[in-house]
Amino acid sequence: MKAKFLKISMILAIAVAFTGCKDKADEANTSDAEAAAVSENTSKKYTVNVAESTIHWKGFKPTGTHTGTINIDNGTFNTNDGQLQSGTFSIDMKSINVTDLESGDGKENLEAHLMGTVEGKEGDFFNVTKFPTAAFEITGTKALEGDKTRLSGNLTIKGQKHNIAFPVTITNTDDMMTIESDAFTIDRTTWGVNYGSKSIFDNLGDKFINDDMELKIVVKAKKA
Repeated sequence: MKAKFLKISMILAIAVAFTGCKDKADEANTSDAEAAAVSENTSKKYTVNVAESTIHWKGFKPTGTHTGTINIDNGTFNTNDGQLQSGTFSIDMKSINVTDLESGDGKENLEAHLMGTVEGKEGDFFNVTKFPTAAFEITGTKALEGDKTRLSGNLTIKGQKHNIAFPVTITNTDDMMTIESDAFTIDRTTWGVNYGSKSIFDNLGDKFINDDMELKIVVKAKKA
């Protein structure tokens, strides 16, 4: 009976792990920071519409997921002959919002923990008092098959800068440009976000949080 129970438990564990992996987006290619792309004098400038731009995030743990959004604070892009050439945008880390929980049902507690506004837990995740903004700066683009573009850029979180590359779809309508990424994951520990990580801490049992954090970026910008 014990052997049969262990066998069933192992099958269930494998099934859960397989399901979790299948539900996750592809990981962004991560490398050392690179030089930011430089625009030409003839480039056209676009200013980010912050009201219509956001970053969607998803975190994973053995018992489920949490989802939310983060606001983009400001940003500009430059195009040459209609092609995205360079640009930057700032991320307001104090705007971390949890969307899968209702107010009064743990939403505020999780948001406070993620932002680091709980006394004694400031450095667990993003420590927004010390690091109120994150940033992304384009380092390059490469055309992919279909309407996709491989966007590379330096992502700075908690003062640590690393280059990531992921697919995006870029559309232009009249004087508006939309940059929408595929969902992709990054390893949060690369940026020093280590809380609950099995790769950093021992003896967590099933009380860990996956290192992978899923992001989807939607940025809309208007021609200046």
